Amino acid sequence: MTYTLEQFCDETRNILKADQGDEGREKIRKNLAILLSNEEFVAANCGPDAERGIHTLYHDKETDFHVLAHIYENGTESPPHDHGPSWAIYGQAVLATDMIVWDRKDDGSVEGNAVVEPNERYTLEPGMVGVFHPGQIHSIKFPSGARFVRVTGTDLNTVSQARYDLKNNSISVDDPMAHAR
Repeated sequence: MTYTLEQFCDETRNILKADQGDEGREKIRKNLAILLSNEEFVAANCGPDAERGIHTLYHDKETDFHVLAHIYENGTESPPHDHGPSWAIYGQAVLATDMIVWDRKDDGSVEGNAVVEPNERYTLEPGMVGVFHPGQIHSIKFPSGARFVRVTGTDLNTVSQARYDLKNNSISVDDPMAHAR
């Protein structure tokens, strides 16, 4: 029997109710790899006919996790950033995404300044899945036509997230709640 999105979401909810830490996220990562082996799921949500953009495949109201399909026409490279208090699990569906994990090297004592350096680099190929834990600084780079599924601990549009400017050794924090005030 093929592992489905419904099964993945049910299991993710149960995992998060039992363990919202690193071990829980590792179980979700492994299950997302199983889901990505479902060719029908990948074709339906990330195939050549999938609509461009970011699409919510599922939102769990009880634990607040989100499952999103990212369908990009044009490639891009993000600056180093974090997802604040949330986590993100990326599962590659089509083509590949280069991932970099960054370490902050300054002590944070000068407001607005930040020095980050790459610590780990890896590439997600189709079926591979990577985890970024809360506050973990990372960047991604992917070519035109790349597609991936991302599971997040909450709606990332509602949490403060830091972005790091490598050229200027600076940090900015986007606070979505400031826009709502």
